Amino acid sequence: MKKEIEKYSRDYMRFLTVAKTERRAYAEAVRLLEAKGFKNLEDVKALKPGDRIYRGYHGKTLFAAVIGREPVTSGIRVVGGHTDAPRLDLKPKPLYEKGGIAYFDTHMYGGIKKYQWLVLPLALYGTVVKKNGKKIDVALGDAADDPVFMISDVLPHFGKEQLEKKAKDLVAAEDMDVVAGLGSVADILKKKYGVEKDDLLSAELEIVPAGAPREVGLDRALIAAYGHDDRVCAYAGLHALMDLSKGQALSKTCAVVLCDKEEIGSVGASGMESSFFENTVAEIIDRQARSARDIDVRRALERSQMLSADVCAASDPHFPDADSVGNEAKLGGGPCAIKYTGAASKSGASDARAEFVAEIRRTMDDAKVDWQMGELGRAEKGGGGTISKFMARFGMDVLDFGTPLLNMHAPWELASKHDCYHTMKAYRAFFAR
Repeated sequence: MKKEIEKYSRDYMRFLTVAKTERRAYAEAVRLLEAKGFKNLEDVKALKPGDRIYRGYHGKTLFAAVIGREPVTSGIRVVGGHTDAPRLDLKPKPLYEKGGIAYFDTHMYGGIKKYQWLVLPLALYGTVVKKNGKKIDVALGDAADDPVFMISDVLPHFGKEQLEKKAKDLVAAEDMDVVAGLGSVADILKKKYGVEKDDLLSAELEIVPAGAPREVGLDRALIAAYGHDDRVCAYAGLHALMDLSKGQALSKTCAVVLCDKEEIGSVGASGMESSFFENTVAEIIDRQARSARDIDVRRALERSQMLSADVCAASDPHFPDADSVGNEAKLGGGPCAIKYTGAASKSGASDARAEFVAEIRRTMDDAKVDWQMGELGRAEKGGGGTISKFMARFGMDVLDFGTPLLNMHAPWELASKHDCYHTMKAYRAFFAR
């Protein structure tokens, strides 16, 4: 088991090294899928049991499936995670100079503690689309000879007034601007990358922590990385799906959904509030039955089951007041099932029915998965949301089930190798049951 955990952890760390943004996570996932025989659904005219297909959207959101023996109208088994992560986005007009220093003006994406992003080596990733449609991919800050970027902070000698502020006020959101260099950065962008200043108007550029994942502790039992939330679950679902025996279809179609925009409410065309998922199910039914009536799609969705593959907060012994004692997730305890999300009195929750929870308990125990059950913190203090409620609206059974983390939403998060591996094992058991 230890060798399997170590091998899986190495593969996962390699994925994280590449997948610094949702676009790069998408591209790497497609590469891995195609290497395992998955075909783009657009190139497939008819489907039969055992076929492996994927469908992408906007280069950010991905659906991959292994077709089962039963028609899709009987329901599918879905593992759904997200590949976006908290970060800083460059504004449409990001370049300015002040006091002889060039800066990138930024906008926060997702829930972060602003002070955690100060004085860290940062990388710049994204895509610039010129007016003629040409795309220029940007990846700067992680190669050995790359420069990095940084947000400055006042030195302790001058920071007495700052230290008297509340943590949320240590730095204003409008001051989360990244040092881009000295002198005219616009000239460098034009000369070296062929990017005019106006091209930044049609760009998606993200500031993320620089550096590859690292093992943590003398026993190397933990992984420190940017983007565990939620690429740790997304990769686990992807790996579990690709691990299904080729040519040996299971009874139900099994699928993984890797979506975008979860950190800001699952909005937009690439978020789970969109029609991407149900449209993809309709496309699959159409290739099975040569037609896709609305009622067939509705029946397929309602008869489906899903594990909402998102991380949960691991108990931190230094902050015991955050936990619901006895219902907290612990590092090393395996992935955590969370019956209901939301906040306060289950506001905004997706609350799984007891019958489905019992089915998942039986599945995990039969497959000898190390798993635990918990809540998202102390009542009226914790809480949070996932994509579960957006899938439950179809009437399908949904349960949140994911990897516990320390430092969630920080530039560097901590996950247990044991928990990462058993998350993948849990999703594999869900598919195979």
